[in-house]
Amino acid sequence: MEFILRSGDIDNRKAAIPDNAMQEGGRIHRMIQRRMGADYHAEVFLRHIFATPAYEIYIEGRADGIMISPMADAVQVPEVRDMKITPKFRDLVTVTIDEIKGTYRDLHKIKEAVPVHLAQAKCYAFIYGQQNGLRNIRVRMTYCNIDTEEIKYFHFEYDMEELRQWFDDIIKEYKKWADFQFQWNQLRQNSIKSLIFPYKYRKGQKELATYVYQTIYHKRKLFIEAPTGVGKTISTIFPSIKAMGEGMAEKIFYLTAKTITRTVADDTVELMRIQKLKMKTVILTAKDKICFMEETECNPEYCPYAKGHYDRINDAVYDLLTNKDNFNRETIEAYAHKHQVCPFEMCLDMSLFADMIICDYNYLFDPHVYLKRFFSEGVRGDYIFLIDEAHNLVDRGREMYSAVLVKEDFLALKKTVKDYDGRMYRQLEKCNHDLLELKRECENYACLDAEEIMPFIRNLIRLSSIIEDYLEINEDSPVKKDILDFYFEISHFLFINDKLDQNYVIYTQMESDGSFSIKLLCVNPSSNLKECMLRGRSTILFSATLLPIQYYKQLLGAEQGDYEVYAHSVFDPRKKGLFIAEDVTSKYSRRSDMEYYNIASYIHKIVCQREGNYMVFFPSHAFLQNVYNVYSAYFLDGLQVECLLQEEYMNEESREAFLARFQVVDKDIMIEQDGMQEKRNTLIGFCVLGGIFSEGIDLKNDSLIGAVIVGTGLPQVCNEREILKKFFDSQGDNGFDFAYRYPGMNKVLQAAGRVIRTVEDVGIVALLDERFLTASYKRMYPREWEEYEQVSLERIGRRIERFWDEWL
Repeated sequence: MEFILRSGDIDNRKAAIPDNAMQEGGRIHRMIQRRMGADYHAEVFLRHIFATPAYEIYIEGRADGIMISPMADAVQVPEVRDMKITPKFRDLVTVTIDEIKGTYRDLHKIKEAVPVHLAQAKCYAFIYGQQNGLRNIRVRMTYCNIDTEEIKYFHFEYDMEELRQWFDDIIKEYKKWADFQFQWNQLRQNSIKSLIFPYKYRKGQKELATYVYQTIYHKRKLFIEAPTGVGKTISTIFPSIKAMGEGMAEKIFYLTAKTITRTVADDTVELMRIQKLKMKTVILTAKDKICFMEETECNPEYCPYAKGHYDRINDAVYDLLTNKDNFNRETIEAYAHKHQVCPFEMCLDMSLFADMIICDYNYLFDPHVYLKRFFSEGVRGDYIFLIDEAHNLVDRGREMYSAVLVKEDFLALKKTVKDYDGRMYRQLEKCNHDLLELKRECENYACLDAEEIMPFIRNLIRLSSIIEDYLEINEDSPVKKDILDFYFEISHFLFINDKLDQNYVIYTQMESDGSFSIKLLCVNPSSNLKECMLRGRSTILFSATLLPIQYYKQLLGAEQGDYEVYAHSVFDPRKKGLFIAEDVTSKYSRRSDMEYYNIASYIHKIVCQREGNYMVFFPSHAFLQNVYNVYSAYFLDGLQVECLLQEEYMNEESREAFLARFQVVDKDIMIEQDGMQEKRNTLIGFCVLGGIFSEGIDLKNDSLIGAVIVGTGLPQVCNEREILKKFFDSQGDNGFDFAYRYPGMNKVLQAAGRVIRTVEDVGIVALLDERFLTASYKRMYPREWEEYEQVSLERIGRRIERFWDEWL
């Protein structure tokens, strides 16, 4: 067995480097290398093997340059073959390892070589010096400003004995970790070979697990439409672990948009640990959630956990690594407190040693947040990506790869910096003037091409450079936070501007609050997402609502040869009553007091047939309030029924309290009225379709016996949706489907999926909109919706009653 430690791994806390900066860095390297003379050898691959009784450690990398020059008193030209110095010339040459670093910093402010840069060069120096039997070797650190091409050098000379001692100390420290990793890998692989599926396979579940394994084997993507109850979490994690046991994967990344699904994944691995599986997992928690301080300010002067963090983190990580296998939030927090280190940074460091990383989509897909310690080199790793609730990735992908700037923000910062920096003030005014010119050409919104915004982009680049200079000089500026926040915004905008292609639309818009914005909209995130997924061996994308599957494949980066599968539901379809109303709608043209009354009447007739917990989903908060007002005025029996309303803004505590009311085991619902405890037999949650309670919640058994869905879930008509519609129309697709109907139907399917969560569940789903009966919607029904009843306000009560009579 071998461990490969590349020289770049010495610094695994690299800052975010945009693609254009990396390209410019490569240009600078090539420019400097071409200027060197015949003694200069560029891009020299070096490798040192450190052998232990059980395994080998490969330390390897590519030196930017090696200069082999004859000494002044040498009478012969030294002979070098394949970068090997002939023994008789070893004492007649001077060897210098050149390490080149491109930077945007002012070189006058760089007073010494960055320690991690120098350490990288010293590794190369030791490897080359030892392999060629040198007594001494030199190192040159070459810093080049990318903008000006100005160069600054730092020179060092090392005795090889001194260098050998330094290198041995590094290897000795690393070997402690490598020993543990070697032993753990053997333990893990042996446990995987004896691992069996923890349940009796449900119908179709074994086939689904086989599809996943075969996809990983063939290094492809698999798109799975998996109805609730299929067991998609265990059916994707189990074969992925088995593939790891066969040497097909180094790590598994379980990516999701919801906290609750991260917990489900964690619980699934825990279940297999009961079967003696040896697997280390980490759940990556957002910095603002796991930070111990009231404000997330990573400043050693403010945060005691940041002060001295790097002095203590190795001991903290090793302590946790050797004592626990599950690095969840609670465990990370406990060990971070124990060792007084930053819990967020510790969480990231534990990912280096985890076999499975459970995290948000951001850590793979976000161009700034992605885990550079795994993905920054552009090398395809042996990683398996399991993407849960993949339907969410379309909008998340658009969001991550779009950028927006608001004109008024330039004016606000201009006012803030007026007394602090004249250059920045004047450059902000130039950018504001460019935006003012664009504003004059915009009535509501206007689509532009790249050439039309080029003057603004040029001034924005200059502004970015000016802000960088200011921040470097004025670390203690009282307006630093305002400037830094704005700097991140424009940096992201410039980064996205460099990615503009046929999948983008540039537009300006007058906002409802009177402000003016410019947006680079990623209408089709497919190529960006595909590029990210190419960082691993294989990707499995799955959801209970990945319909129509061709729509999602088109927008989520599918390639020719990728697979798709529709998993069959294991639930008895008779246990879910599906009722579709023929005489109500949420269309704007029909919204009226009478329509609200009819919808409220439907709700009343549905919940009257059986006591229990229901959720009603509406197109908006305003619609919700209108129907609730009618329902409470004409139908609400305060002695039997209690209503809960989803508020427009709810914090985590209030959301949990809302859901907790539905999880009461006792059928009778206790509420406090005028200081007295009173019983209610029915609970109705009035919620917003597509909101926090229509997806990702798991209310089993009698926690929820019915869902009423008002409307088709169409997104509100707005400029951006119209841009999406026109774009996909121009591509030969149905623009209305892509911009409105498909996203809306996904919300409906998600809300409907809240009712039947286990094989024992019985419940009803009522779709209150006559549009569901049209051909354009029927073709989007999942297979489980083949049987439904078309109802009217007059018939709904009898039909619901008949359904419950059959099951109670």
